[in-house]
Order: sequence, then C-alpha cells, then structure tokens
Amino acid sequence: MTATVTTATVPMPSLGENIAETPADRVEKLPRIRRTIATRMVRSLQTAAQLTTVVEAEVSSVARVRRENKDAFLSRTGHKLSYLPFFVAAAVEALADNPVVNSALDADVTTVTYHGACHLGMAVDGPKGLMVPVIRNAQGLSISALAAEIASAAEKVRSGTVTADDLSGGTFTITNTGSRGALFDTPIINQPQSAILGFGSVVERVVPVRDAAGNLTITAVPTVYLSLSYDHRVVDGADAARYLSDVRARLEKGYTAGLLD
Repeated sequence: MTATVTTATVPMPSLGENIAETPADRVEKLPRIRRTIATRMVRSLQTAAQLTTVVEAEVSSVARVRRENKDAFLSRTGHKLSYLPFFVAAAVEALADNPVVNSALDADVTTVTYHGACHLGMAVDGPKGLMVPVIRNAQGLSISALAAEIASAAEKVRSGTVTADDLSGGTFTITNTGSRGALFDTPIINQPQSAILGFGSVVERVVPVRDAAGNLTITAVPTVYLSLSYDHRVVDGADAARYLSDVRARLEKGYTAGLLD
C-alpha cells in the first residue's frame, strides 16, 4: 500500500497584521514650576560638593507611643499621628548640638552663617510638582504642634493656596520619601542650605538581641533609614555622622505620651 501525503500552503500574515499598533508619543510643554525645579536641582548639584550619609534607627518606642495614642490624638486635634512629627522633633532637637548642619555658606565661599533658629523646609509632592513650604521656628514646637504645622503646610501645597512667603526663608529641609514606600534616597540640598535629611519607610527587621543574661535571641523591631545629604565644603563626614547619631539616639530613647499634649 502506498501512502498519499497531501500538503497545504498556509498563508503567512502580512507585516503588521494582528500586531498591536505602537502607541504614539506625547509631547507636552514643561510647566513653569517644573522648569524652575529642574534649574534649581542642577544648580544645587553644580554649586555644592554633595554627598550622603545613611544610618539606621530602631523606633520601637516611637511606634509604641504612636500606636497607643493615635486614636485619642486624632479625636483631640483632628490630625493623624504619623511617624513624621516624631522624626522631625528629633531632627530639629539634634541641630542645637550640631549647628554646622543648620548653616549656609555664602556665594563667594568666604563666610558661613550658623542659624540660631530652625526654619524647617518640608518637601511636599503637590499636584503642580515638588514644593518646600517652611515651618518657622520649628525648634520651639512640640510634637503636637509639629503635627499641626506639617498637616497645614501639606494642605496648602495640595490645595494650591501656598504663597511665596510660605516657601521662603528655610534654613534646613526634610523629605519624607518613606511615605511612598522608599527605604531611603539621596536627596538634593535646597540651596543655599548646607543639608537635607530624608526619612525612609518604617519597616520591621529581624535583629539579634542579647537578653539580661547575655543570651543571644532574635526579634523583629521597627526601623527606619535616615539619610543626610550635605555640602562637604562646610560639613564634614564626621559632622554628618555625629548629627545622624544624635537623631538616632533621640528616636531610640523615644518620646512619652505627655509630649503629645
């Protein structure tokens, strides 16, 4: 018996047939505020000798105080009790012992101004782009007052009611990239300031701990990365490390509920 084999020609699809079209590019004019941000960011990097130092802080005490008081705090003040006012309080307090971090180098690099007060810039992601409203005399504010000022500054940016005066006069800046889930970043200095401090996301980490008897155990604790970008023309690495160590010590020592009044 002879087998008969039949062949058929299968038509090939024409080029592009059944293939999704490539989406077209979209070209938009860069908004004025975005152009301003771009210019200032590049100018800052071209002006200062910038680098970043990072430390990790354990925040069990802060987490406990926040957890135990956040509902009552919201009822009393109308503001949510996040980690940020605790972090800001520690950052501002540590400036008193590390004045070089709260300083400004003049344009011709001949004099340094050490600011007596901390007028705290706070980077806020608004609908029109990044803005940095300033909290005046932050060194005199309680955690409760800081929470209110932080909420007010953020609302002004997001509602479009922030003014030029609100955005001027800062001496030191913080940025809270942890609110978007970032562990840490290397923020760019807000000229003519000498430093900017970034707070990362609070996460549980497994760490080794020795008990009272000296036995090694494993436990999970909440931690946060603190990243300080600074101008090496005026701030040395040792200065940055001392400042970050002071901030960390304050966070690890913790805050009592009485400071929320």
